[in-house]
Amino acid sequence: MKQVAIVGIQGVPAKYGGFETLVENIIGDNCCFEVRYTVFCSGKDYATRMKTYKGAQLKYIPLFHANGMQSTPYDILSMLRCLRGYDTVIILGVSGCIFLPVFRLLYRKQLIVNIDGLEHRRAKWGKFARWFLRTSEAMAVRYADVIIADNKGIQDYVWNTYHKKAELVAYGGDHAQRNVTEERQNEILRQYGIAPGNYAVSVCRIEPENNCHLILKAFATSGKNLVFVGNWERSEYSRRLKEEYCGRKNIQMVDSVYDLDILYALRNQCRCYIHGHSAGGTNPSLVEAMFFGKPILAYDVIYNRETTENEAHYFKTNEELVELLHDSPEDGYKMREIAKQHYTWAFIAQQYKALLSSPK
Repeated sequence: MKQVAIVGIQGVPAKYGGFETLVENIIGDNCCFEVRYTVFCSGKDYATRMKTYKGAQLKYIPLFHANGMQSTPYDILSMLRCLRGYDTVIILGVSGCIFLPVFRLLYRKQLIVNIDGLEHRRAKWGKFARWFLRTSEAMAVRYADVIIADNKGIQDYVWNTYHKKAELVAYGGDHAQRNVTEERQNEILRQYGIAPGNYAVSVCRIEPENNCHLILKAFATSGKNLVFVGNWERSEYSRRLKEEYCGRKNIQMVDSVYDLDILYALRNQCRCYIHGHSAGGTNPSLVEAMFFGKPILAYDVIYNRETTENEAHYFKTNEELVELLHDSPEDGYKMREIAKQHYTWAFIAQQYKALLSSPK
């Protein structure tokens, strides 16, 4: 049985972001019997430390949180604990990849790195952080045996920038589908004071690169109803937006929701889904939304167009989004068909299995 270590996430059970959801869904029922996963988790982020989960072994790094400034030493310490006993190491993200020149002197077996989105292009980073992330990305591409890109836009970037081939493996989104009765869905909508089909919904982290300001301005202008789910107390940017728009009767600014039944109801009963992300690759929240078969209005960048195969509706400005809202598109079935074909977790898990079976 092949022994595979996974490094670079907060841990499982998933409770943070896209990579955590990825690991949650490639282990367990979707995992092939020829692979035994070990997932490295942050001891700082899990009060209860399970030894196993969904058939995977869990090992904890006690000194660091998995995100923010501590992510680099967290990833490096995780790598050091992978030097023996593993046939393959999978690193998710590049924050610790600055260490790869040293790691590769000590570890000679298969190394797979999923480089995620182009972190160094995100507006929130300062000059040093951008340099550091760009350098870490270059180390990942140079020293990995297999590079994973989650979007064709990222795959093309790797080829054009580094002249290296990246394997295209996206994310699944079918975990967002749940068995929630219509009665329960209607009860949830009443709690928010909204009616089925009479509102748009958006779910994201409240950051400038997700164009939250543009979305809010468009709905304030159009008067259309919006339920906007996000972490509204996280930063000066999010708090400023909340203060500016929370008084609008047609806009509900809902703090982050972790109840999957509530998220299901909000997505399943909406008129359309708004996706403002401008950075990164295949975004998990977009893939999840596609399974609901609703029209998707997405920010016009290559990553979103590739994910939706140019079959969504796209905007770059406040005025373009307002125009789309007044047009009221009704063709979301295309999104569901694309999602079923490309973004199921069973399919994604098999792609990872194939990479694990490839020669070093």
